[in-house]
Amino acid sequence: MSKLLTVDKDKSIFTVIFTALSAWLGILAIPMLLLVLVNIIDYGTGLGAAKYRGNKISSSVGLRGIAKKVCMWLLVGVGAIVDNLITYAMQTANIDLHVSFVVASLVAVWLICNEIISILENISDIGVALPPFLLKIVQNLKSQVEKKTDLPDTTATTDEKKIE
Repeated sequence: MSKLLTVDKDKSIFTVIFTALSAWLGILAIPMLLLVLVNIIDYGTGLGAAKYRGNKISSSVGLRGIAKKVCMWLLVGVGAIVDNLITYAMQTANIDLHVSFVVASLVAVWLICNEIISILENISDIGVALPPFLLKIVQNLKSQVEKKTDLPDTTATTDEKKIE
């Protein structure tokens, strides 16, 4: 009977944590969950593929990989900060904006696509044949995100703008 209570307690704790995160992140909850999931899968398949690539697995390489994954989460956070700045600016200008986490969601989708591409490369290096369309679909999705968010380059100096 105590085993059943432990399982119910664990389920309850998981449900409370997931519900709180979902309420806090809103529309960003699913992309973040997917990003964490593909981060874990990429890390695991990367470890598995290292043997087939002739790479040596070490704690420093592993820590660098984990740091990269954490930085991906931070990039989504930067996107959320940009979203909040845009929302604040719009509210200040009395423009009612009914969207949230647009930039953060786009960053998350782009990162998820990168991770899926990496997972597919890892699986291919292990020796598993990939369906030919799968990589193309993911690359196309990544490309669509890049095209839809492509903005003109505003970093050119005044002299460079005159030349154009």
